[in-house]
Amino acid sequence: MIDITKLYCGRDTTGDPLRYGHSRGAAHGSPHPTEGPGHTVPPSAAARRPVVAWNITRRCNLACVHCYTDSHNQHYPGELTTDEGKALIDDLAEFRVPALLLSGGEPLVRKDLFELAAHARARGLRITLSTNGTLINEANAARIREAGFNYVGISLDGMGETNDRFRGMQGAFDLALRGIRNCMAVGQKVGLRLTLTRRNYQDLHRIFDFIEAEGIQRACFYHLVYAGRGSEMTKDDLSHAETRHAMEIILARTLDFHQRGLGIDILTVDNHVDGPYLYLRLRQTDPERAEQVRQLLEWNGGGANSSGVGFGNIDFFGNVHPDQFWQGYTFGNVRERKFSEIWTDTSDPLMAGLKNRLPLLKGKCATCRFLKMCGGSFRVRALAVTGDPWAPDPACYLSDKEVATGELEPTP
Repeated sequence: MIDITKLYCGRDTTGDPLRYGHSRGAAHGSPHPTEGPGHTVPPSAAARRPVVAWNITRRCNLACVHCYTDSHNQHYPGELTTDEGKALIDDLAEFRVPALLLSGGEPLVRKDLFELAAHARARGLRITLSTNGTLINEANAARIREAGFNYVGISLDGMGETNDRFRGMQGAFDLALRGIRNCMAVGQKVGLRLTLTRRNYQDLHRIFDFIEAEGIQRACFYHLVYAGRGSEMTKDDLSHAETRHAMEIILARTLDFHQRGLGIDILTVDNHVDGPYLYLRLRQTDPERAEQVRQLLEWNGGGANSSGVGFGNIDFFGNVHPDQFWQGYTFGNVRERKFSEIWTDTSDPLMAGLKNRLPLLKGKCATCRFLKMCGGSFRVRALAVTGDPWAPDPACYLSDKEVATGELEPTP
Protein backbone atom coordinates (compact mmCIF):
# COMPACT_ATOMS: atom_id res chain seq x y z
CA MET A 1 0.00 0.00 0.00
CA ILE A 2 1.53 3.30 -1.14
CA ASP A 3 0.26 6.35 0.74
CA ILE A 4 0.27 8.98 -2.00
CA THR A 5 -0.93 11.73 0.33
CA LYS A 6 1.87 11.07 2.81
CA LEU A 7 4.71 10.55 0.34
CA TYR A 8 3.88 12.98 -2.45
CA CYS A 9 2.34 15.74 -0.35
CA GLY A 10 3.93 15.29 3.07
CA ARG A 11 0.64 15.06 4.95
CA ASP A 12 0.63 12.69 7.94
CA THR A 13 -2.01 9.96 7.78
CA THR A 14 -3.39 7.20 10.00
CA GLY A 15 -1.11 4.40 8.83
CA ASP A 16 2.22 6.25 9.20
CA PRO A 17 3.46 4.22 12.21
CA LEU A 18 2.98 0.91 10.41
CA ARG A 19 4.04 2.01 6.94
CA TYR A 20 6.87 4.40 7.63
CA GLY A 21 7.99 3.90 11.21
CA HIS A 22 6.95 7.14 12.88
CA SER A 23 3.95 8.55 14.68
CA ARG A 24 1.66 11.08 13.07
CA GLY A 25 2.61 14.69 13.63
CA ALA A 26 0.46 17.72 14.27
CA ALA A 27 0.10 18.25 10.53
CA HIS A 28 -2.48 15.50 10.42
CA GLY A 29 -4.96 17.47 12.47
CA SER A 30 -7.61 15.88 14.65
CA PRO A 31 -8.22 12.17 13.98
CA HIS A 32 -11.60 11.01 12.78
CA PRO A 33 -13.82 9.99 15.74
CA THR A 34 -13.85 6.32 14.69
CA GLU A 35 -10.09 6.01 14.19
CA GLY A 36 -9.32 5.39 17.83
CA PRO A 37 -5.78 5.50 19.25
CA GLY A 38 -2.89 5.54 16.82
CA HIS A 39 -0.90 2.50 15.80
CA THR A 40 2.24 1.63 17.75
CA VAL A 41 5.51 2.15 15.86
CA PRO A 42 7.14 -1.27 15.24
CA PRO A 43 10.92 -1.71 15.59
CA SER A 44 11.15 -2.41 11.85
CA ALA A 45 8.84 -3.16 8.95
CA ALA A 46 10.03 -6.77 8.92
CA ALA A 47 9.13 -7.11 12.61
CA ARG A 48 5.52 -5.98 12.16
CA ARG A 49 2.69 -8.23 13.18
CA PRO A 50 0.47 -8.79 10.15
CA VAL A 51 -2.65 -6.86 9.32
CA VAL A 52 -5.08 -9.76 8.84
CA ALA A 53 -7.87 -9.93 6.29
CA TRP A 54 -10.45 -12.53 7.29
CA ASN A 55 -12.97 -13.49 4.63
CA ILE A 56 -15.80 -14.25 7.02
CA THR A 57 -18.04 -15.60 4.26
CA ARG A 58 -17.77 -16.51 0.61
CA ARG A 59 -21.38 -15.65 -0.14
CA CYS A 60 -22.01 -12.37 -1.98
CA ASN A 61 -25.09 -10.65 -3.34
CA LEU A 62 -23.13 -9.40 -6.40
CA ALA A 63 -21.13 -11.14 -9.15
CA CYS A 64 -18.11 -8.93 -9.78
CA VAL A 65 -16.01 -9.77 -12.81
CA HIS A 66 -12.72 -9.51 -10.87
CA CYS A 67 -13.75 -11.35 -7.68
CA TYR A 68 -10.67 -13.09 -6.28
CA THR A 69 -12.81 -15.56 -4.27
CA ASP A 70 -15.11 -16.40 -7.22
CA SER A 71 -18.10 -15.77 -4.96
CA HIS A 72 -21.78 -16.19 -5.81
CA ASN A 73 -25.06 -15.61 -4.00
CA GLN A 74 -25.31 -19.10 -2.56
CA HIS A 75 -24.66 -20.96 0.67
CA TYR A 76 -21.14 -22.35 1.11
CA PRO A 77 -21.01 -25.08 3.78
CA GLY A 78 -18.06 -25.40 6.14
CA GLU A 79 -17.39 -21.76 6.97
CA LEU A 80 -16.01 -20.96 10.43
CA THR A 81 -18.76 -20.89 13.06
CA THR A 82 -19.36 -18.01 15.43
CA ASP A 83 -17.52 -19.77 18.26
CA GLU A 84 -14.61 -20.66 15.97
CA GLY A 85 -14.52 -17.06 14.80
CA LYS A 86 -14.36 -15.78 18.36
CA ALA A 87 -11.53 -18.19 19.17
CA LEU A 88 -9.68 -16.91 16.11
CA ILE A 89 -10.23 -13.31 17.23
CA ASP A 90 -8.89 -14.17 20.69
CA ASP A 91 -5.70 -15.54 19.14
CA LEU A 92 -5.28 -12.51 16.87
CA ALA A 93 -5.66 -10.21 19.86
CA GLU A 94 -3.09 -12.15 21.86
CA PHE A 95 -0.78 -12.10 18.82
CA ARG A 96 -1.19 -8.30 18.80
CA VAL A 97 -2.11 -7.88 15.16
CA PRO A 98 -2.47 -4.15 14.39
CA ALA A 99 -5.78 -4.49 12.54
CA LEU A 100 -8.40 -7.02 11.48
CA LEU A 101 -10.13 -6.54 8.14
CA LEU A 102 -13.51 -8.29 7.88
CA SER A 103 -14.21 -9.09 4.24
CA GLY A 104 -16.05 -11.59 2.05
CA GLY A 105 -17.78 -12.34 -0.27
CA GLU A 106 -20.00 -9.71 1.23
CA PRO A 107 -19.57 -9.66 5.03
CA LEU A 108 -22.95 -8.05 5.65
CA VAL A 109 -24.72 -11.23 4.52
CA ARG A 110 -23.28 -13.04 7.53
CA LYS A 111 -25.82 -12.82 10.36
CA ASP A 112 -23.25 -12.81 13.17
CA LEU A 113 -21.08 -10.03 11.68
CA PHE A 114 -21.87 -7.56 14.43
CA GLU A 115 -21.44 -10.18 17.16
CA LEU A 116 -17.98 -10.97 15.79
CA ALA A 117 -17.16 -7.27 15.49
CA ALA A 118 -18.23 -6.64 19.09
CA HIS A 119 -16.02 -9.47 20.27
CA ALA A 120 -13.06 -8.09 18.35
CA ARG A 121 -13.57 -4.62 19.78
CA ALA A 122 -13.87 -6.05 23.29
CA ARG A 123 -10.48 -7.69 22.76
CA GLY A 124 -8.99 -4.34 21.75
CA LEU A 125 -8.65 -4.98 18.01
CA ARG A 126 -8.93 -2.25 15.39
CA ILE A 127 -11.50 -3.48 12.88
CA THR A 128 -12.18 -2.52 9.30
CA LEU A 129 -15.11 -3.53 7.11
CA SER A 130 -14.58 -4.27 3.42
CA THR A 131 -17.94 -4.26 1.63
CA ASN A 132 -19.64 -3.57 -1.68
CA GLY A 133 -21.86 -1.14 0.23
CA THR A 134 -25.12 -2.17 -1.40
CA LEU A 135 -26.57 -3.52 1.86
CA ILE A 136 -25.75 -0.49 4.01
CA ASN A 137 -29.18 0.96 4.64
CA GLU A 138 -29.70 3.46 7.46
CA ALA A 139 -30.13 0.73 10.06
CA ASN A 140 -26.97 -1.12 9.05
CA ALA A 141 -24.98 2.11 8.95
CA ALA A 142 -25.98 2.81 12.53
CA ARG A 143 -25.05 -0.73 13.58
CA ILE A 144 -21.65 -0.42 11.86
CA ARG A 145 -20.96 2.81 13.72
CA GLU A 146 -22.13 1.36 17.04
CA ALA A 147 -20.02 -1.78 16.51
CA GLY A 148 -16.86 0.32 16.56
CA PHE A 149 -15.46 -0.17 13.07
CA ASN A 150 -12.49 2.15 12.64
CA TYR A 151 -13.07 2.34 8.90
CA VAL A 152 -15.43 1.10 6.18
CA GLY A 153 -14.04 0.54 2.69
CA ILE A 154 -16.76 0.49 0.02
CA SER A 155 -15.92 -0.87 -3.41
CA LEU A 156 -16.83 1.03 -6.55
CA ASP A 157 -15.27 0.28 -9.92
CA GLY A 158 -16.35 3.19 -12.06
CA MET A 159 -19.13 5.69 -12.41
CA GLY A 160 -22.75 4.62 -12.89
CA GLU A 161 -23.22 1.99 -15.57
CA THR A 162 -19.50 1.19 -15.66
CA ASN A 163 -19.65 0.07 -12.05
CA ASP A 164 -22.90 -1.82 -12.58
CA ARG A 165 -21.45 -3.84 -15.47
CA PHE A 166 -18.34 -4.53 -13.41
CA ARG A 167 -20.43 -5.63 -10.42
CA GLY A 168 -22.95 -7.66 -12.37
CA MET A 169 -26.04 -5.87 -11.04
CA GLN A 170 -28.06 -2.96 -12.36
CA GLY A 171 -28.32 -0.27 -9.73
CA ALA A 172 -25.23 -1.38 -7.76
CA PHE A 173 -23.65 2.07 -8.09
CA ASP A 174 -26.67 3.85 -6.62
CA LEU A 175 -26.92 1.37 -3.76
CA ALA A 176 -23.20 1.70 -2.96
CA LEU A 177 -23.52 5.49 -3.03
CA ARG A 178 -26.44 5.19 -0.63
CA GLY A 179 -24.19 3.11 1.62
CA ILE A 180 -21.44 5.75 1.54
CA ARG A 181 -23.88 8.52 2.39
CA ASN A 182 -25.54 6.51 5.16
CA CYS A 183 -22.15 5.85 6.79
CA MET A 184 -21.20 9.50 6.62
CA ALA A 185 -24.56 10.53 8.05
CA VAL A 186 -23.86 8.61 11.28
CA GLY A 187 -20.25 9.82 11.55
CA GLN A 188 -18.63 6.62 10.33
CA LYS A 189 -15.28 7.02 8.54
CA VAL A 190 -15.73 5.63 5.05
CA GLY A 191 -13.66 5.36 1.91
CA LEU A 192 -13.74 4.29 -1.71
CA ARG A 193 -11.93 1.21 -3.08
CA LEU A 194 -11.47 0.92 -6.83
CA THR A 195 -9.60 -1.59 -9.00
CA LEU A 196 -7.93 0.03 -12.02
CA THR A 197 -8.78 -1.57 -15.36
CA ARG A 198 -9.35 -0.44 -18.92
CA ARG A 199 -13.05 -0.31 -18.06
CA ASN A 200 -12.62 2.63 -15.71
CA TYR A 201 -9.22 4.30 -15.72
CA GLN A 202 -10.17 6.85 -18.37
CA ASP A 203 -12.85 8.02 -15.93
CA LEU A 204 -10.28 8.80 -13.24
CA HIS A 205 -10.88 12.54 -13.35
CA ARG A 206 -14.63 11.98 -12.94
CA ILE A 207 -13.91 9.63 -10.04
CA PHE A 208 -11.78 12.25 -8.30
CA ASP A 209 -14.53 14.80 -8.90
CA PHE A 210 -16.98 12.36 -7.33
CA ILE A 211 -14.73 11.82 -4.30
CA GLU A 212 -14.60 15.56 -3.71
CA ALA A 213 -18.29 16.18 -4.34
CA GLU A 214 -19.34 13.46 -1.88
CA GLY A 215 -16.82 14.46 0.79
CA ILE A 216 -15.28 10.97 0.82
CA GLN A 217 -12.36 10.92 3.25
CA ARG A 218 -10.18 8.21 1.73
CA ALA A 219 -9.74 6.40 -1.59
CA CYS A 220 -7.62 3.36 -2.43
CA PHE A 221 -6.80 2.59 -6.06
CA TYR A 222 -5.96 -1.08 -6.49
CA HIS A 223 -3.88 -2.54 -9.30
CA LEU A 224 -5.46 -5.65 -10.83
CA VAL A 225 -4.29 -9.04 -9.53
CA TYR A 226 -4.96 -12.16 -11.57
CA ALA A 227 -6.84 -14.28 -9.02
CA GLY A 228 -10.26 -15.93 -8.96
CA ARG A 229 -12.43 -14.45 -11.71
CA GLY A 230 -9.74 -11.79 -12.06
CA SER A 231 -7.61 -14.48 -13.73
CA GLU A 232 -9.83 -14.06 -16.78
CA MET A 233 -9.27 -10.29 -16.97
CA THR A 234 -5.73 -10.05 -18.34
CA LYS A 235 -7.05 -8.26 -21.45
CA ASP A 236 -8.73 -5.71 -19.20
CA ASP A 237 -5.54 -4.92 -17.30
CA LEU A 238 -3.78 -1.65 -17.99
CA SER A 239 -0.71 -1.62 -20.17
CA HIS A 240 2.44 -0.20 -18.63
CA ALA A 241 1.86 3.08 -20.49
CA GLU A 242 -1.74 3.24 -19.27
CA THR A 243 -0.62 2.53 -15.70
CA ARG A 244 1.85 5.41 -15.89
CA HIS A 245 -0.88 7.67 -17.24
CA ALA A 246 -3.18 6.62 -14.39
CA MET A 247 -0.42 7.34 -11.88
CA GLU A 248 0.12 10.81 -13.33
CA ILE A 249 -3.57 11.57 -12.83
CA ILE A 250 -3.56 10.16 -9.29
CA LEU A 251 -0.48 12.17 -8.32
CA ALA A 252 -1.77 15.41 -9.82
CA ARG A 253 -5.25 15.15 -8.32
CA THR A 254 -3.91 14.12 -4.90
CA LEU A 255 -1.60 17.14 -4.87
CA ASP A 256 -4.51 19.37 -5.88
CA PHE A 257 -6.63 18.01 -3.01
CA HIS A 258 -3.76 18.64 -0.60
CA GLN A 259 -3.04 22.17 -1.82
CA ARG A 260 -6.69 23.08 -1.36
CA GLY A 261 -6.72 21.65 2.16
CA LEU A 262 -9.42 19.05 1.53
CA GLY A 263 -7.94 16.45 3.88
CA ILE A 264 -8.61 13.49 1.55
CA ASP A 265 -6.22 10.53 1.82
CA ILE A 266 -5.30 8.80 -1.46
CA LEU A 267 -3.48 5.47 -1.62
CA THR A 268 -2.54 2.90 -4.25
CA VAL A 269 -2.46 -0.82 -3.52
CA ASP A 270 -0.93 -4.05 -4.87
CA ASN A 271 1.91 -2.58 -6.93
CA HIS A 272 4.90 -1.37 -4.93
CA VAL A 273 6.48 0.02 -8.11
CA ASP A 274 4.31 3.08 -7.47
CA GLY A 275 6.79 4.01 -4.73
CA PRO A 276 9.89 4.35 -6.96
CA TYR A 277 7.79 6.02 -9.65
CA LEU A 278 6.56 8.63 -7.17
CA TYR A 279 10.14 9.08 -5.92
CA LEU A 280 11.45 9.69 -9.43
CA ARG A 281 8.68 12.17 -10.13
CA LEU A 282 9.54 14.06 -6.93
CA ARG A 283 13.22 14.16 -7.84
CA GLN A 284 12.26 16.33 -10.79
CA THR A 285 10.37 18.88 -8.72
CA ASP A 286 11.52 18.63 -5.09
CA PRO A 287 14.83 16.76 -4.62
CA GLU A 288 14.91 17.38 -0.88
CA ARG A 289 11.44 15.89 -0.42
CA ALA A 290 12.42 13.02 -2.74
CA GLU A 291 15.29 12.08 -0.43
CA GLN A 292 12.92 11.97 2.54
CA VAL A 293 10.56 9.76 0.53
CA ARG A 294 13.42 7.42 -0.41
CA GLN A 295 14.15 6.89 3.27
CA LEU A 296 10.49 6.25 4.10
CA LEU A 297 10.08 3.77 1.26
CA GLU A 298 13.27 1.93 2.16
CA TRP A 299 12.14 1.66 5.79
CA ASN A 300 8.87 0.17 4.56
CA GLY A 301 10.60 -2.25 2.20
CA GLY A 302 7.67 -2.53 -0.19
CA GLY A 303 6.72 -6.05 -1.20
CA ALA A 304 9.53 -7.56 0.87
CA ASN A 305 7.51 -6.90 4.02
CA SER A 306 3.98 -7.40 2.69
CA SER A 307 2.47 -10.81 1.86
CA GLY A 308 3.60 -13.39 4.39
CA VAL A 309 5.11 -10.72 6.67
CA GLY A 310 3.03 -7.59 7.31
CA PHE A 311 -0.17 -8.86 5.72
CA GLY A 312 -1.97 -12.20 5.93
CA ASN A 313 -5.26 -13.77 4.97
CA ILE A 314 -7.65 -16.26 6.56
CA ASP A 315 -10.39 -17.56 4.30
CA PHE A 316 -13.97 -18.53 5.12
CA PHE A 317 -12.93 -22.13 5.98
CA GLY A 318 -10.04 -21.12 8.23
CA ASN A 319 -7.21 -21.66 5.76
CA VAL A 320 -4.25 -19.29 6.14
CA HIS A 321 -2.80 -17.73 2.98
CA PRO A 322 0.06 -15.27 2.26
CA ASP A 323 -2.53 -12.72 1.12
CA GLN A 324 -6.12 -12.70 -0.08
CA PHE A 325 -5.14 -13.27 -3.73
CA TRP A 326 -3.03 -16.36 -2.95
CA GLN A 327 -5.90 -18.76 -2.31
CA GLY A 328 -4.11 -21.62 -4.08
CA TYR A 329 -1.55 -22.07 -1.29
CA THR A 330 -2.37 -22.78 2.34
CA PHE A 331 0.03 -22.66 5.28
CA GLY A 332 -2.41 -24.37 7.62
CA ASN A 333 -5.90 -24.12 9.09
CA VAL A 334 -6.92 -22.28 12.26
CA ARG A 335 -9.18 -25.18 13.21
CA GLU A 336 -6.03 -27.26 13.66
CA ARG A 337 -3.44 -24.70 14.81
CA LYS A 338 -3.59 -21.12 15.98
CA PHE A 339 -2.97 -18.45 13.37
CA SER A 340 -0.08 -17.14 15.46
CA GLU A 341 1.63 -20.54 15.34
CA ILE A 342 1.05 -20.96 11.62
CA TRP A 343 2.32 -17.45 10.82
CA THR A 344 5.58 -17.84 12.71
CA ASP A 345 6.37 -21.36 11.45
CA THR A 346 9.08 -21.01 8.82
CA SER A 347 9.38 -24.75 8.23
CA ASP A 348 7.04 -24.14 5.33
CA PRO A 349 9.35 -23.30 2.38
CA LEU A 350 7.08 -20.61 0.94
CA MET A 351 6.64 -18.92 4.31
CA ALA A 352 10.41 -18.98 4.83
CA GLY A 353 10.93 -17.55 1.34
CA LEU A 354 8.41 -14.75 1.77
CA LYS A 355 10.00 -13.70 5.04
CA ASN A 356 13.40 -13.41 3.33
CA ARG A 357 12.56 -13.05 -0.34
CA LEU A 358 15.16 -10.61 -1.65
CA PRO A 359 17.87 -13.27 -2.22
CA LEU A 360 15.34 -15.40 -4.13
CA LEU A 361 14.19 -12.77 -6.62
CA LYS A 362 15.12 -13.24 -10.25
CA GLY A 363 15.62 -11.22 -13.41
CA LYS A 364 14.82 -7.52 -13.42
CA CYS A 365 13.78 -7.52 -9.75
CA ALA A 366 17.04 -9.07 -8.54
CA THR A 367 19.22 -6.32 -10.01
CA CYS A 368 16.89 -3.32 -9.74
CA ARG A 369 18.35 -0.20 -8.14
CA PHE A 370 14.99 0.36 -6.43
CA LEU A 371 14.83 -3.06 -4.78
CA LYS A 372 15.02 -1.61 -1.25
CA MET A 373 11.98 0.57 -1.99
CA CYS A 374 9.90 -1.91 -3.98
CA GLY A 375 10.95 -5.26 -2.51
CA GLY A 376 10.06 -7.11 -5.70
CA SER A 377 6.46 -5.87 -5.60
CA PHE A 378 3.66 -8.47 -5.70
CA ARG A 379 4.79 -12.10 -5.69
CA VAL A 380 1.43 -13.74 -6.39
CA ARG A 381 1.10 -11.78 -9.65
CA ALA A 382 4.49 -13.11 -10.75
CA LEU A 383 3.30 -16.61 -9.86
CA ALA A 384 0.03 -16.20 -11.77
CA VAL A 385 1.80 -15.16 -14.99
CA THR A 386 5.03 -17.18 -14.90
CA GLY A 387 4.40 -20.06 -12.50
CA ASP A 388 7.38 -18.86 -10.44
CA PRO A 389 6.79 -16.79 -7.27
CA TRP A 390 10.30 -15.32 -7.49
CA ALA A 391 10.10 -14.14 -11.12
CA PRO A 392 9.81 -10.40 -11.88
CA ASP A 393 6.39 -8.87 -11.27
CA PRO A 394 4.90 -8.43 -14.78
CA ALA A 395 3.12 -5.25 -13.61
CA CYS A 396 6.42 -3.39 -13.16
CA TYR A 397 6.09 -0.39 -15.48
CA LEU A 398 9.57 1.09 -14.98
CA SER A 399 11.65 0.80 -18.13
CA ASP A 400 15.03 -0.91 -18.26
CA LYS A 401 16.58 2.51 -18.86
CA GLU A 402 14.89 3.97 -15.76
CA VAL A 403 16.08 1.04 -13.66
CA ALA A 404 19.61 1.41 -15.02
CA THR A 405 19.95 5.21 -14.83
CA GLY A 406 17.57 6.20 -12.04
CA GLU A 407 16.12 8.90 -14.28
CA LEU A 408 12.44 9.06 -15.16
CA GLU A 409 11.63 8.96 -18.86
CA PRO A 410 8.84 11.16 -20.26
CA THR A 411 5.35 9.68 -20.02
CA PRO A 412 3.76 9.44 -23.49
